Amino acid sequence: MVRNITGFAMFAFLAMIAFKILAGVFGALLGLLMTVLWWALVGFVIYTIIKLVAPGTARKIRETVRGEGHAT
Repeated sequence: MVRNITGFAMFAFLAMIAFKILAGVFGALLGLLMTVLWWALVGFVIYTIIKLVAPGTARKIRETVRGEGHAT
């Protein structure tokens, strides 16, 4: 009986450790994804403002990002 309880306790302890490790990894990945999405939103807002103020500059930015510029 004591062996069964010890086995269940050890299994619960190992399961908690595994859950904490997995939660940490997925939390880090989720944080990285949210950071990338935040910077994409900031870039989109800045690009939109530039597009409204200076459409020619926005076109040059778009060509540079897409790689459609002139080869030198």
